[in-house]
Amino acid sequence: MHVNFGGFVPISTVDWRGRAACTVFLRGCPARCFYCHNIAIHGGEDLRDADEIIAMIRSSRTVAGAVVFSGGEPTLQGPALVHLAAAARNMGLSVGLHTNGIFPRVLEDLIGRHLVEMIALDIKTTWERYDELLELTAADAVKQSLAVCKRAKADGSLGTCQAVVTLFRGREDDLPSIAEATQGLDLVLQQGVAAGFVPLTRQELEAVAASLGRKVRIRTREDGEVGYDPEQ
Repeated sequence: MHVNFGGFVPISTVDWRGRAACTVFLRGCPARCFYCHNIAIHGGEDLRDADEIIAMIRSSRTVAGAVVFSGGEPTLQGPALVHLAAAARNMGLSVGLHTNGIFPRVLEDLIGRHLVEMIALDIKTTWERYDELLELTAADAVKQSLAVCKRAKADGSLGTCQAVVTLFRGREDDLPSIAEATQGLDLVLQQGVAAGFVPLTRQELEAVAASLGRKVRIRTREDGEVGYDPEQ
């Protein structure tokens, strides 16, 4: 089996909060979000034998207890992702996934096979703006992925699931409806960074979060990731 490979980080402490993990990037993504920081692996081809990627993962076992699959969009390569995740689980590693949710059946497959313990699901905007932002028809698929993750989190078949919202200045009013849609999942507010935009500060993100009435995680370049509780 071949994998369209995007990169490998032997040890990361930021891709799965509280865990030391290696990170495998899989190349290719059908979305075209203007702020993507991994645009270099949106397309192109670097085909590697799956055994080569598995050997990379194995080499990190002395320092990492988990592997995170990211991209690009890793679920674009569903069979390869399932194969790599199964190999990692056979090594005794925990498996995490960063995904935009465009391929819900792949999530169902991973969860059904007990191959993933953490999913970070990007919820990029309100459903009304989704297809325009991603430049493809995606809203219904992401809704399905969100439902899959909610069910799995509720029945215990998924240990951790984050809804990750990248928030830009001027779109603060989008957050309440997104927060309502993601009830039952951990909510992460991520500082939107792109050319032509002044990023929201941590204090501004806290002010936006204050009205939600729920705990959130806030990520900024300046302060990293911190917890926020509106009752404190």
